[in-house]
Amino acid sequence: MRVLVVEDDDAVSAALCEGLHRAGFEANPVSTGTAAVANVSADQPDFVLLDLGLPDMDGTDVCRAIRALSQVPIIVVSARSEEIDRVLALEMGADDYVVKPFGMHELVARIRAVLRRTAARDGHPDQDGTTRTIGALSIDRRTQRVYVAEREVHLTAKEFDLLSYLAEDPGAVYRRSEILHQVWGVNWYGTTKTVDAHVAAIRKKLGDPRWIEAVRGVGFRFGIPS
Repeated sequence: MRVLVVEDDDAVSAALCEGLHRAGFEANPVSTGTAAVANVSADQPDFVLLDLGLPDMDGTDVCRAIRALSQVPIIVVSARSEEIDRVLALEMGADDYVVKPFGMHELVARIRAVLRRTAARDGHPDQDGTTRTIGALSIDRRTQRVYVAEREVHLTAKEFDLLSYLAEDPGAVYRRSEILHQVWGVNWYGTTKTVDAHVAAIRKKLGDPRWIEAVRGVGFRFGIPS
């Protein structure tokens, strides 16, 4: 498993690479956004760890550029802890967001969790996956593709998992805690705002916020725009 480490701080980069090696990953460090995009284009890594504070490009722009080239899983690793930074990174295509400082064990667990969720997309489809059509929306679990009125909508792995989960029972209300448990896994310790950020990103990509309705003080439910 080849992990591209995009980090301009040499000490942090070295520590990340060492920790990844101990966990059984092959780590390749680069220090600029330009190098990161070029590496994804030429070498096609299996995973990307991306810092936002790079010397030549903002990490969110790097994330968007990588996502235009590849569906490689991306975890943003940044000292920026504001909600707007998390939301923007997720909207640009990141699959997860980890705030510095963090424990290496947590980061490795996050990497493995994202890899599990992207296994179907990377060639190990859910054997029970089928296409679910709801109104103009089609969700193909086998190929991890989503269409609205025959227009393909490109979702991150986590966004796909969340949309698929909500669409299992249209109209049913799902609590944020329940969504976190089912979509992020039992070991998720992050803020419930993560759910809201992913819902916002999905709504924007689907082109109509009515596909996912907010239930004040509770959570969300899948709806069908009239």
